[in-house]
Amino acid sequence: MDEIDISRAIIEDFTKNFIDSLFLDVAIVGAGPSGLMCGYKLAQSGHKVAVFERHLRAGGGMPGGGMMFNSIVIQKEVLRIFDELGIAVRKFNDNLYVASSIETVSALCYRAMKSGVKIFNLMSVEDVVIRENVICGIVINWSSVMWSKLHVDPLSIKSNFVVDATGHDAEICRIVERKIGQKLQTPTQTVAGEKSMWAEKGENQIIENTKEVYPGLFVCGMAANAVFGSPRMGAVFGGMFLSGEKAAEMIDKKLKQGGKCD
Repeated sequence: MDEIDISRAIIEDFTKNFIDSLFLDVAIVGAGPSGLMCGYKLAQSGHKVAVFERHLRAGGGMPGGGMMFNSIVIQKEVLRIFDELGIAVRKFNDNLYVASSIETVSALCYRAMKSGVKIFNLMSVEDVVIRENVICGIVINWSSVMWSKLHVDPLSIKSNFVVDATGHDAEICRIVERKIGQKLQTPTQTVAGEKSMWAEKGENQIIENTKEVYPGLFVCGMAANAVFGSPRMGAVFGGMFLSGEKAAEMIDKKLKQGGKCD
């Protein structure tokens, strides 16, 4: 073993995984809780899924818990998911439970990848692929290129469906607005922007807001509330998991009905 063997092993393994992901059933943008949950459920159903995360680590805002207290809150109805993932929870009251944000991220990443999800970190999405008014892929670049503001041409990933799980900024939906000039399938036909914190209302609306907002483009997690103008929730994460699960169920149904991008 020498340094070249180590370099070659890394380059060959990564390149193999990357080439294998050039065409996907579903490309998910954002490795927060909703994006990872969506990928996990889709992979369990046998679909080819990859998650693209611009930051170094997966988990979105979940590792920080609430104000860097690395605990999170979930509701009673989400216990079944945490039990499935093997995450320890502690009862706070009749409806709320707490869990370690670090354990939750670790377990979700592990189970998603064991189910077949590929996670590509340090990759940013700068555009989408659209054919005949249907979104059927993403345009990616290294995050370091974007942060450095270098002029480096990107590469493309084709997929039958794209999921915007980018959180508060709803970045993919905003790209559709800005670069394609198309209207979203929402009441305002735009990204309305999230409202001020109201945990109960935000948690209830995030499930309702999880849907297809443009042909081929689904939205889940906090991005869903941002698109539809619903409140943010803070460090309660039950809705994130349920939203990701719902998005996966909707996409799974479409894929099984033959929905695809040519």
